[in-house]
Amino acid sequence: MNAVTPFKRPLTVLLAKPRGFCAGVVRAVEIVERAIAQAGAPVYVRHEIVHNTHVVEGLRAQGAVFVGEVDQIPAGATTIFSAHGVSRGVEAAAAARGLDVIDATCPLVQKVHNQGRRYAQLGYDVVLIGHEGHAEVEGTRGQIDGRLHVVATAAEVASLVVADPEKVAYISQTTLSVQDTREVIAALTARFPAIIGPDIRNICYATQNRQAAVQAMAPHCDLILVVGSRSSSNTTRLREVGEIAGVASHLIEGPDAIDPAWFEAVETVGFTAGASAPERLIQDAIDRLRGFRSVTVRELEGVDEEVVFRLPPRLVEAMAS
Repeated sequence: MNAVTPFKRPLTVLLAKPRGFCAGVVRAVEIVERAIAQAGAPVYVRHEIVHNTHVVEGLRAQGAVFVGEVDQIPAGATTIFSAHGVSRGVEAAAAARGLDVIDATCPLVQKVHNQGRRYAQLGYDVVLIGHEGHAEVEGTRGQIDGRLHVVATAAEVASLVVADPEKVAYISQTTLSVQDTREVIAALTARFPAIIGPDIRNICYATQNRQAAVQAMAPHCDLILVVGSRSSSNTTRLREVGEIAGVASHLIEGPDAIDPAWFEAVETVGFTAGASAPERLIQDAIDRLRGFRSVTVRELEGVDEEVVFRLPPRLVEAMAS
């Protein structure tokens, strides 16, 4: 009997659960699609609606126009704010141009805005745990009046200068690593014992669930593939979770990014996807694997996510009529 070559051996594919779209992404994408159906193309979107190249290109094909700033949008045009949220300055600029705005900000991001504003109104220095320059962080920063500081790592806590060490509060970006955020919170608590904040509850349920699913899957895998865009914070964190668990992990935009050489000594590969990545990309990637291995697919047990966020009433009413 001939020996089985490395590329002919059976390959087991494990699917993490949950994976892919979260409720905030589903809502944001549906807002754009319904707005196009209601108002007609073009509909303008400030920033990528969500951080996924395939989603953005799909919406662009339907008539969405993505811009960096509202001054690139014709006066009075239908305009959508991305799921990451925007600053008050952006809101004011849109109002000044008479834009017909539909806000697709994720409700969980809005919750962080509200929490930060309450802390600031009470006179606290607010520490925002997050990545400088990320769209969500810039939007949150611009929603909070008063003293606000952005830190990404525990090491950065040492250089914070606050008005009163007894009046410090923290909030966080919703798409962070749970482990990294705990480390920053521990550093903040050590330096400011009176600090108040939500622990890791600002990290959205979907981000936490997907990270936990990768942690549970990792011991059973020789390799982990994370489907999503590199611009997506939560997707990048999933790859890091796999690496921290000791499993070689790659972030891939889609099936074309798969390198068959990764699989020479692999018998089991785990798949997950960032919260802004559509399920079809995982299925396309599995189809690519079938081109050089026989594949058995098994979905792991995990959390059933039943969260649904309401659409803006104007879009619901328009579709009903």
